[in-house]
Amino acid sequence: MVKVNENIRFLRKKKGWTQEMFSKKIGIKRSLVGAYEEGRSDPRLNNLLKICDTFNISLDNILKKDVSILSEKNYKRNENQKVKVLSITVDNSGDENIELINQKASAGYLNSYSDFEFIEQLPKFQLPFLNFSGTHRAFEIKGDSMLPLTSGTIVIGKYIENLDYIKDGKNYILLTKNDGIVYKRVETLENELKLISDNKSYEVYNIGLNDIIEVWEGIAFFSLDFPNPNNDLNTLKSHINALYSDINDIKNKI
Repeated sequence: MVKVNENIRFLRKKKGWTQEMFSKKIGIKRSLVGAYEEGRSDPRLNNLLKICDTFNISLDNILKKDVSILSEKNYKRNENQKVKVLSITVDNSGDENIELINQKASAGYLNSYSDFEFIEQLPKFQLPFLNFSGTHRAFEIKGDSMLPLTSGTIVIGKYIENLDYIKDGKNYILLTKNDGIVYKRVETLENELKLISDNKSYEVYNIGLNDIIEVWEGIAFFSLDFPNPNNDLNTLKSHINALYSDINDIKNKI
């Protein structure tokens, strides 16, 4: 059975680094590197991602493969597999918090998403009943493009480390270089993502993969607005208006 500690020790020695040198590169104590390599401790997710980033190796390979028998070409990840190191916070028990990116913090998040001091200052909470593995973050959405979810709704997202894991038709929160935080239904294209609003008054548009910084899969939401039958009626009206607009466009082209 492949052991992560053996892969870490092999990769470090292959680089010719001492444990002290390696610990400084990933920002942890040398004694913790020793504990990892001796199998006395398993790296937390955030440190494991830093290790993958340092060695340019995929998370899947370091966890499941014996890299000592692989060529460097076979275990190195490509650009689409690149793992970004997340800044996270934990509670007193060592469990990861869910940080909240509210509308006030959303502008700053674009520039400080990897800044631990910024992340540490965000509101944070725990949801013990949320029995999902992985790292989670909460985002307050703005606007009415995803009705019936109204502006101010809190969407809980699970971090997607690889764009290949995106599933067509699901909702995702995306941190983008040009548009900041957007919440849309997503479909994958060859080198782009198609972003679709549930409110059909909004146009579909595409975004290049290079413009994407983070992707979070929407898994739950919280809202202070109780369902209102009028919202469904307004959504239906917007769909009808969009249909009329499409029909008029077709007529004008004939």
